[in-house]
Amino acid sequence: MTQFNLTVNGEKLKDLLVKDNGLRDLLEDVVNQVLEAQMSEYIGAKPYERTNERKAYRNGYRIRQLYTRVGPLSLQVPQTRDGGFSTAIFKRYQRSEQAFVLGLMEMVLNGVSTRKVTKVTEELCGVSFSRSTVSNLCKNLDRRVEAWNNRSLKDTKYPFIIVDAMMTRARKDGAGRFVHALIALGINKEGHREILGLTLGDSESEHSWSKMFSWLRKRGITGVDYVISDQHSGLTNAVRKHFQGAIWQRCQVHLRRNVFSDASYCLRPQLAAGMKRIFKADTREEGWEQYEKLVTDMAGKGSKALKTLERGLEDSLAILALPEKYRVRLRTTNMLERLHSELRRRERVIRIFPNEASVVRMIGALLAEQHEVWSTGRRYLDQIVVRPSNLELVVNAPSFDEDDLQALTRWATDFERANDIALMRDIVQADRHIGRSYIVGWNNITRS
Repeated sequence: MTQFNLTVNGEKLKDLLVKDNGLRDLLEDVVNQVLEAQMSEYIGAKPYERTNERKAYRNGYRIRQLYTRVGPLSLQVPQTRDGGFSTAIFKRYQRSEQAFVLGLMEMVLNGVSTRKVTKVTEELCGVSFSRSTVSNLCKNLDRRVEAWNNRSLKDTKYPFIIVDAMMTRARKDGAGRFVHALIALGINKEGHREILGLTLGDSESEHSWSKMFSWLRKRGITGVDYVISDQHSGLTNAVRKHFQGAIWQRCQVHLRRNVFSDASYCLRPQLAAGMKRIFKADTREEGWEQYEKLVTDMAGKGSKALKTLERGLEDSLAILALPEKYRVRLRTTNMLERLHSELRRRERVIRIFPNEASVVRMIGALLAEQHEVWSTGRRYLDQIVVRPSNLELVVNAPSFDEDDLQALTRWATDFERANDIALMRDIVQADRHIGRSYIVGWNNITRS
């Protein structure tokens, strides 16, 4: 190991005990001496020394800043004419710089504004970074976010997906404009939650959601049996277009809000109690019976609110086709709403994003982090059993014999929904008493 003889200035030793920046000045002097000694070792000669064993010639110095815990050091880095001299100090500097940049990114993602980041770095390092510098450093997240957001979804099936949009503001053409972040969550066949991706749209229109769903299709998403969301005409139209045969579950919480918005305050407690009984029903028939009971109890009051409830009730009870243990977690979009609240906590600090790319950068980085937590954590649902797609619930269907079940299984296999006969019989038996319509194309299926 190479040893260097260093000289410490006596005045700087005194300053170490007197001045606030004494330690920084002392360290700066020591590191500059180390650089000079390394240069002498590299070329085989000390400054101004004449020798035939010289390997290179000096070519002045360049000033380089090194940010340390004691403050910024102004280093005089020796240069050679051939440019071949390098020092290990700056290899460590590069690693420290990367860690420092990652620290800045983490601060921004945790909701610290770029102005506050500037103040913090000035206090810690004795040097300030402009807001634009902090923003530019965070652009290094783009590659990671893009890789995560465009990953393949072909490796597993996603029986349940939950979609919703979050509205924020970004600058475009010199003005702050509203933009919608469309977010899709999925629960795979193993029962783990995943965040499928993020896209931006001007609104929650059919075009924006169709673009989102087409993008998921291109990435290989399959096996979708239920789509849970709020009621937006553009969203529901896009679901019917891109996930044909999947069942749409209307969020029960959003339906309650829609009903309350059409009712006076004095009627809301009675409506709330009635809807609670409806949504706790074990079957669709029981749910509709509770609705009729609520209409009778209201005695002609709140007709507009009851109409709103009637229009949305069928879709909000679609979850009753699943086993009871799945219903509580899949009847609403609360899981996604909770995630939105975490995103809002960071977004409120920024208020208006400088551009749309920064929206994807920050929200995408947070979603990628949450995705890793969910996908590697414990299962959200277990033993997922869903019906084959394109099957509607059964009401007064005739008894199913073994031939019918075999035909149904063959048809399910064609759509990559193969299940064994016993499982298919359980599904049919569970659906027979709670459905309201025929099996789609059942006659064609049994003839095939």
